[in-house]
Amino acid sequence: MNKQAEQTRCQGCCGCGQESEAQLLERVRQVARDHRGKEGCLIQVLHMAQSIYGYLPLEVQRVVADELDIPVAQVSGVVTFYSFFSTQPRGKHTIRVCLGTACYVRGGKKIVERLRELLGVGDTTADRLFTFEVARCIGACGLAPAMSIDDTVYKQVDPDKLENILARYQQEGGEEA
Repeated sequence: MNKQAEQTRCQGCCGCGQESEAQLLERVRQVARDHRGKEGCLIQVLHMAQSIYGYLPLEVQRVVADELDIPVAQVSGVVTFYSFFSTQPRGKHTIRVCLGTACYVRGGKKIVERLRELLGVGDTTADRLFTFEVARCIGACGLAPAMSIDDTVYKQVDPDKLENILARYQQEGGEEA
């Protein structure tokens, strides 16, 4: 596990109510064990493992492989093939900036540059509040330049207004205000 993830994982000793890494791995182990021998269950098990653990580092992939009695290479192949699986910690909110043709020519690149400046990342913030991604198209060409945060699409985004948009998610413990 990387240092960033280690720092945010509960060690199970403080009574905060969060599960420790060992407890999370045991839950993943149990889910995989419950599906052992079921044909075509790998993607379903990986989805459940990611929802439990938050992402799918090699350690989690090994647990799934061991419990399903399949090679780690097979698990890793599926994890790296499908974009909805992540091998790195992800933020509570996912920001996607469209760089499709319409968004690009209307200033999408400026949005990317400003977000990188504001968030100080290329992917996930240290507090794991945001994961930042660039998308080839989010299907909002008439709203260009566009971006989304989770399921909310922001149209005709002005780079100077990004701080206000992000502030909505930074308030109230990360929930949009």
